[in-house]
Amino acid sequence: MDIKITKTDKGEPEFLEIHCHEESDEVREIIGFVRSREGRLAGYEGQRRFEIAVGDVYYIEAVDSRVFIYTKDKTYETKAKLYELEDMLRGKRFLRISKSVLLNLMKINSVKPALNGRFTALLMNEEKVIISRKYVPELKKALDGGK
Repeated sequence: MDIKITKTDKGEPEFLEIHCHEESDEVREIIGFVRSREGRLAGYEGQRRFEIAVGDVYYIEAVDSRVFIYTKDKTYETKAKLYELEDMLRGKRFLRISKSVLLNLMKINSVKPALNGRFTALLMNEEKVIISRKYVPELKKALDGGK
């Protein structure tokens, strides 16, 4: 597959155009990746509000009725509920991996079995997260390209 990049003027909108013979799994994967990079989430450090690019989020976790957004090396609190974020991030390569965690599949470095049917995901920032056994089949399906 050839790649061609054309620069546009600052005033023109940016867009991605794909020319293909058919919408294959590979093309759908590229589209999924591009869409996973779109959007922003509001996060807070104390009273300061930050706009966090969805593509920078590693995972989101609910702890004691508070919800936190984890990036490569920072943690932000958000006012959104976990189920609201799950709906908002649907189709952006995020997956619920436990009752309290949403994981960005694009930030997984490796996955391996753990105890009692659970799995452990090693993320690109060297952090580990546990995938509950209830969510393992959905993870396998997502990592397999939805097959």
